[in-house]
Amino acid sequence: MHLFTPNHVSLIAACYPSSSVLASSGPEYRPNAQELSKLTYYAANRPGKINKLGGELEKRVKAGCHKAQYGNARARASLLITLSVLRALAVECRRDISLLSPALVACLKVTLDSLSSDLEVVARAASVFTAWCTFTDGHVIEADSNLARDYLAVLRRFAQLSTADVKSVDHELRNRTRLVGLAALTGAVSSEALYCSSNQYKPQVSIISRALLFHVMNAELSVLDECAEAIKSNATSIYLAEFRSRPVIERHGESGPSSFDVLNTSLRALQHMIQHSDGAQMGLLMLATFEGLSDLKVWEKLDQSRWLAQKACEWAQYQYRYAVPTRLVEQLLLIQDSSICTSQHRALATMVPAVFTSPVPLVNLSTSDIISNLITLVLRRISIDPQDALLSSLVECISSLGAHIYYSDQIQDLASELVSRLVTVEMQGVTGRDKEPGDRRRSQAIRCLLAGLLGLMRAADGSQVVADDKNTPQNIPSSSIPQNNDPSQRPLSHLSRRTRVSGEVWHETLSLLCDGDYSVRSDYAHTLVDYLRKEIPKRGDMTDENGVRRFRPLIEGSPTHQANNIGILSYGDSATRSLHATHAYLFILATTSSLGISFNSTPSPAYSASGDIPSIGVTAPTPQNESGPVNGHSTDPQGSSPARRSPGLLARIRKSSNAQRLLESVPEKVSAAASASLSDYALILYVLSAIHEEVPTRGLLVGLPMLMALHGTTDVEDGTNEASKQRVKVIHELLARVWLVLGRVWECTELVALAEKALSTMEAAPTLPSLPEFIPGVLRPTQTEVRFPPIEAEGAVGPWSSVNAEEALAILVSSKSVQDATGLDRQGLLRRCSAKWTVDTALRDSADRPSNHRMMESGSPLLKLSPALMAIENLSLQSLTRSVRGVGVTDLRDALEGRAGASNPALVRRPSVSTLECSPSLDLRSSPLGLTRSRSRPKKRAVTSSAGEVRDVLNRLGIGKQNGSSLLKASFQ
Repeated sequence: MHLFTPNHVSLIAACYPSSSVLASSGPEYRPNAQELSKLTYYAANRPGKINKLGGELEKRVKAGCHKAQYGNARARASLLITLSVLRALAVECRRDISLLSPALVACLKVTLDSLSSDLEVVARAASVFTAWCTFTDGHVIEADSNLARDYLAVLRRFAQLSTADVKSVDHELRNRTRLVGLAALTGAVSSEALYCSSNQYKPQVSIISRALLFHVMNAELSVLDECAEAIKSNATSIYLAEFRSRPVIERHGESGPSSFDVLNTSLRALQHMIQHSDGAQMGLLMLATFEGLSDLKVWEKLDQSRWLAQKACEWAQYQYRYAVPTRLVEQLLLIQDSSICTSQHRALATMVPAVFTSPVPLVNLSTSDIISNLITLVLRRISIDPQDALLSSLVECISSLGAHIYYSDQIQDLASELVSRLVTVEMQGVTGRDKEPGDRRRSQAIRCLLAGLLGLMRAADGSQVVADDKNTPQNIPSSSIPQNNDPSQRPLSHLSRRTRVSGEVWHETLSLLCDGDYSVRSDYAHTLVDYLRKEIPKRGDMTDENGVRRFRPLIEGSPTHQANNIGILSYGDSATRSLHATHAYLFILATTSSLGISFNSTPSPAYSASGDIPSIGVTAPTPQNESGPVNGHSTDPQGSSPARRSPGLLARIRKSSNAQRLLESVPEKVSAAASASLSDYALILYVLSAIHEEVPTRGLLVGLPMLMALHGTTDVEDGTNEASKQRVKVIHELLARVWLVLGRVWECTELVALAEKALSTMEAAPTLPSLPEFIPGVLRPTQTEVRFPPIEAEGAVGPWSSVNAEEALAILVSSKSVQDATGLDRQGLLRRCSAKWTVDTALRDSADRPSNHRMMESGSPLLKLSPALMAIENLSLQSLTRSVRGVGVTDLRDALEGRAGASNPALVRRPSVSTLECSPSLDLRSSPLGLTRSRSRPKKRAVTSSAGEVRDVLNRLGIGKQNGSSLLKASFQ
């Protein structure tokens, strides 16, 4: 050694064996232990010398790499020893690792650039890199751009090694090479250098994730599951530590690592990286994953893609799992303008439902944003191509949002969003790139949103998307189909604490029954039937296992509860109002000659701009509260659901205009000009059968007048043409089958015999066709309708006999089960069911009740009485609606008995000053507590209501003490 050699150079040189034995110092190629200890002690106690030590070692590495490239054995041995010295300094000088980092990383870069094919040199470099990653905090990378550049270059080299495809007959060398690269990447994943800076996270994770995904996406699904189970059991890999400690010569003859070990190592690194990433980093990791899958060109591997998405959610921290589905949907939006459906589209669309349907819970997820983005994506793809192959997968994505319930109103809110967009598409259509008419796009968009809406509700109940007997349309509903509507008797998979989709929300969609496209009408009819069977509130309606109506007994001794039933019977809840509108649209479909949407018509002043319900003289029997609903919400007896979400103003105006046009097109008699096909009449039968099977009491009270009116439209003259006779025959068959359903539901054997007798005469064509199978939540191909066969000659339509509607009605109202369920006697039922029914009255009945009626429908403990009772000249009864306190059973009894027995002083004498009829004074000179008399109440003679007056009102309502039933017995619970 030269006399003037610096001390740090001398200490480094002393660590090497003499040049004569340097080449034979293998197989370990270790520095002199004693001299190495002196060097590390010197560096640890003199941090200022670390830079000089690093510079000297970098010179030695560069020289050794240059000579080793040409086969110099001494230079190769010296390089291995230098790397060992670097590793020792990194371990011992961990507190000052930032001072050594530039030289150490530079040495690794030169080594990997020069000798990447030498597995032992690369393995020694990997051990140095792992030691440095263990002790660095990563801040030095962000501060030193040269160091950051060298560090990323080293990462790329190790990533290339982890995916190297070594050409060898034996796969051992390839697996060992890959494990060396994965060992280094595992060190980087475990280092703070990856997570300390957001600016440095993205470039690092892009390099690392691509290498790890290479092994995941090229493995079989069964092997992936096996590896995942091995990781869950915390079984450590034996090859990472073993390869660094045992050289090649000692391992000669042993069986090397398998592909399973390589996959196991890569999955461990991927799991660790996902587990230690926060929300923002998870978003960057997902973006890097998308880039890696695109670079590897493995998007077509759908099974592996779904597995990867599920594991990403499972391994992520609980509060950051939302980033996975959010980024998946956002990535779909980024590529939504592609003219063709690529493998990336298909893979992303399968990954989204895989995440939502997995058992892994998600929090902080904005379901409203997700469904809004998915709807936007559906409409965009349809605007490009109505038959886009991605649509069915997007429908599945929307449906999967119901698999996890995060709050009780989630499905109600998501369904409201879907219905709102559905109404907008119905009225405004979907614009496309070309100049072709948008009818195909509009119909396809409606069908997609309907399928997503139905799938959403079914997924929320844990239902499997499979065909079952309840959703298989039949011409004649079989009484053998189980129709148990009692929630306590349903399977556990169907029980849910979520809020059901109310009739207020569903009401917006009912006009689709009269859409101009049969495929839309068909899909909506099936969706409506599923809503009736699974979703609609069934208050007081139950059927047993044979589909026979079993009424729920009224609660005895509770006049308040019975009065509540009177209010529901008189005005209906949201479900009853929807049934009114359903029957109106079914009647229009059966008779009108003008179906579809007309955008050229001017909104009629007879319809309000707030919805599709006509303002046809709707008046309240009591004064209306002009302040509107309380807190901007309408009260519904089914729960605290928000008021119906209104679509856009333009869509509402067009919807009202179209409803008016449909109403004006309803004829008095059926003619051959009607637009309905044979398939449409089969759909009408399907919907009516579901109504009478699922909500028999309300279906009976709401639907019987419509059936009588529909029967009245078939009273045509004898000279009618054959085409009109053909249509009349089909309507008679439809009515006969509905009477048959009613007979079976209410156990009326006479009615069943009457309907079967009429059907026996209708065997000749045309008859109602069978409907194809319908799978809920799945976008099915466009359906083709069955039209009426052409009339070949006079007398082509054979004779038939129809069901006498008056006779059938008389049999039904005489049924004991019907009277027990409705609380009405035969005369009351006959008056109610034989009343004149028109489409406009049905739409009027389907309109929202005034706010005071909404309050009577709510489940509050306040007294609910029919407004007809309020019309009695009885001050005690009239003052009940102004009471600010709860009214109990005693108050109800006192009100019905008259003023004399009143227990509440407020019901006996009128207050001297009525604040209800006073307005605040605007005179600033007056006392702020003073009241200005707006008008005085005219004095009336106190009249005590007699029992006869109450009885007369109840009789006019069809409610009385007949057949020994309770005075206030209502139709349903």
